[in-house]
Amino acid sequence: MREYLLTLCITAAVTYLLTGPVRKFAIVAGAMPEVRARDVHREPTPRLGGIAMFFGLCAGLLVAGHLTNLSQVFDKSNEPRALLSGAALIWLIGVLDDKFEIDALIKLGGQMIAAGVMVVQGLTILWLPVPGVGTVALTQWQSTLLTVALVVITINAVNFVDGLDGLAAGMVCIAAVAFFMYAYRLWYGYNIEAAAPATLFAVILMGMCLGFLPHNMHPARIFMGDSGSMLIGLVLAAGAISVTGQIDPDVMKLFSGSERNTVHQMVPVYIPLLMPLTIIAIPAADLVLAIVRRTWHGQSPFAADRGHLHHRLLEIGHSHSRAVLIMYFWSALIGFGALAYSVNSASMWIVLGVALLSFVGLVLLLLPRFTPRAPRWAEQLVPPRYRHPRPATAPDASRPAAAEPLATADVTGTSGVRVRAGVAGVNGATALGARSRLLDRRKAGTSR
Repeated sequence: MREYLLTLCITAAVTYLLTGPVRKFAIVAGAMPEVRARDVHREPTPRLGGIAMFFGLCAGLLVAGHLTNLSQVFDKSNEPRALLSGAALIWLIGVLDDKFEIDALIKLGGQMIAAGVMVVQGLTILWLPVPGVGTVALTQWQSTLLTVALVVITINAVNFVDGLDGLAAGMVCIAAVAFFMYAYRLWYGYNIEAAAPATLFAVILMGMCLGFLPHNMHPARIFMGDSGSMLIGLVLAAGAISVTGQIDPDVMKLFSGSERNTVHQMVPVYIPLLMPLTIIAIPAADLVLAIVRRTWHGQSPFAADRGHLHHRLLEIGHSHSRAVLIMYFWSALIGFGALAYSVNSASMWIVLGVALLSFVGLVLLLLPRFTPRAPRWAEQLVPPRYRHPRPATAPDASRPAAAEPLATADVTGTSGVRVRAGVAGVNGATALGARSRLLDRRKAGTSR
């Protein structure tokens, strides 16, 4: 665990420290497009945040390759090299898109090529555990097509959800945490070495997102752009492919008595990880709805609009921060709920807990005007909008009221003499009139 923590910290630190210089580079390079109609930010913001995330990925892999235990992943498997090759290719395509905004079909072709590069180097789905049937071995063509489809779906799902400050990075980070816990359990709980690459991918993905989030939270100083969203989508898909299609259920049956029982026990996480419907359930749902919506209106599935889930949260009255937190909540509920169910699928407490939290989430979703307040002891740790309003202090009646400052004004009396008189608050007009009459009387007395 210490080596995983070190890899996580190095990846996060490199990503965090490089994001600032990358922001300046993006401004100089002109990767800061004008605000579009579908955007929710009000000022042009630089992109290319994926540059820092990619170098964080490289740093994490480099450090892991020199650690005692994690270096065995590189010795016994070619999957880390396959991931780096596919990530480099998809990152270059994303950088070009952030700068020049290339065509959507070209990006789709690049995503398929990046997935194919990983398949050629061994990162592919070899078999599927099917409930009631057992292990189904895939042919080479079936394996390639399924792997490429999974990579493309995951990349575009993450890319579609990248519409609010900190949304994509936070949701993928939550998915990576749940994924890491699942893969770590297979690796050290069941001593299955095939889960080691997926565990490493998950911890590096966590570091990439955690290092970038401080710069990307609302109001964001930099966007990850397609160079970042497609990159973290590919890393997430690589981990799912590794743990789903590489682990032989024949090894798992040693812990459950038979292969069929193993498949039934692993269904809550195995099948959803295959077409990732738990770790990125919300982005996948948003992707499907967007394709159906755009196709129904006769538009291209890649045509941008303001119909995504996060846009609808803003339309019903949620603030920017609250919309992001709601998406975080549902991602964590689905991901960690599936994780808990995979550990103990016979416990009804898990099902009841998920149902209760779902009800809480629906209540928060339907109350956009409700503003939560933090406890008074924690008010210094939260933004001012979540603090209790301070009562207005009433003036002390025992103390005399402070004299109001005098403002000078020119006064002309009836005798034609101009003087400088003081004006004190609402009684200024009365004071000016009395002063003018007094001067008139004095003038009349001296003239007699």
